[in-house]
Amino acid sequence: MIVKTSVDEIQNYLSDSSNFRGFCDAVYFPENELDISNILQEAFKNNIGVTISGNGTGLTGARVPQGGIIISTEKLNKVIEINEEQFYAVVEPGVILSEFQDQVKAHNLLYPPDPTEKNCFIGGTIATNASGEKTFKYGPTRNYVLELDIVLPDGDLLKLKRNAVFAKGYKLSLKTESGRLIFIELPEYIMPATKNAAGYYCKINIDPIDLFIGSEGTLGVISKIKLKLEHLPARLISCLIFFEKEIKALNFIAKARDISYSSRLGPYKTYIDALALEYFDERALNFLRNDNPQIPETAKAGVWFEQEVTDENESIILDNWMGLVIEFQGDEKSAWFAVTENDKKKIEEFRHSISVKINEFIARYNLKKLGTDVAVPDAKFEELYFYSKNLVENANLNFVIYGHVGNSHIHLNMLPKDEVEYKTGTGIYEEICRKAVELGGTISAEHGIGKLKTGYFLEMYGRETIDKMIGIKKAIDPKMILGRGNIFITSM
Repeated sequence: MIVKTSVDEIQNYLSDSSNFRGFCDAVYFPENELDISNILQEAFKNNIGVTISGNGTGLTGARVPQGGIIISTEKLNKVIEINEEQFYAVVEPGVILSEFQDQVKAHNLLYPPDPTEKNCFIGGTIATNASGEKTFKYGPTRNYVLELDIVLPDGDLLKLKRNAVFAKGYKLSLKTESGRLIFIELPEYIMPATKNAAGYYCKINIDPIDLFIGSEGTLGVISKIKLKLEHLPARLISCLIFFEKEIKALNFIAKARDISYSSRLGPYKTYIDALALEYFDERALNFLRNDNPQIPETAKAGVWFEQEVTDENESIILDNWMGLVIEFQGDEKSAWFAVTENDKKKIEEFRHSISVKINEFIARYNLKKLGTDVAVPDAKFEELYFYSKNLVENANLNFVIYGHVGNSHIHLNMLPKDEVEYKTGTGIYEEICRKAVELGGTISAEHGIGKLKTGYFLEMYGRETIDKMIGIKKAIDPKMILGRGNIFITSM
């Protein structure tokens, strides 16, 4: 096992895509489960903080250490099995998502979770319960995790299999491979009725595997993963439509969303049933215009939608979509249709490029990212959208809005050029988070809390509920060595 301590050699492990930076004493590169266990046993004995590092694509500082040591999962990168008959795969946590998806596709299968940054490690997507544009139909990573092998903070091993055991009400008992029993009192709190990746997943009679998914490296180190796979769709409609009125684009998404929900309640094979409903405001389109001069000059918003189709229903489904486009005054003539696989890839690259360009912008000005990850119930989305937009416009800050509006989830990214603008932006960010919570939503729909959103998370749930969540962590990690600073404001 390799261990690096030189400052020059470990610099790449001391930041993430948010431009948040940290420090540590050493980076460890385990090559198997036993290596992980040995590292954690030593750290636990000596009360040394341990931060788990994925591929640095996160946006909340979760993998950025504030002292102690790092465990990098990059050498745990094997795809152990892809089972075509039973639709599952077994992988290690350091497998890169895009490479895994390509391998699965070669078997005519699909792994649906599809976050914007495809260079992430699969272990990282489980740690944050990542989602992405196809979450609108398929749901987040949680829906595809069948089994987890986890090395606990003291080096013991826990194996979890979905639907094998459940909590009894709000009392959970976990049995490790050594036979040790861990008793956990789960807090009774209500999670937002939205797409949500804020804090521990808790509910009555919980499957314990769900507690560890989205726990952001605070409860254990994942060593092996079994994932559910789906059939690869035979065909996809993929289209980017431009609108000359912002409200028409938002209303188009709202109606497409509602029709899609209805379609899933019955055998409606010729109805609209979107995989993805993604939005770009005028500023986002302008931000991308240099690389995409074909964007219409009059466009005030853009919407990308996808849907699975077959040879039999493709024509009628496309007609239904175009009818909806006409109803909300979308521009058919300037639309980008993906006819070939290459066309589809170009539209996906367009969607993903906005995040890349924003990250490049904040790095240029050496500031931390100021991008919201809020989501609210569908009926409250329009209120949140215009409230948030008005705040940044009134502050005269540069910004772009894009994201998973099908899930009533937006990324409003402020683009400050100096510390004064950044400070103004942090105040606005806090107001937007507060408004999302007021409307029954979440401060983090997919990125997690990490170290950058702990204050907002405290405001979302309150001190009493947060202390109960910390009680879960203490039951599993009594010395609080894992992921110090992630999720909670605490002295640890």
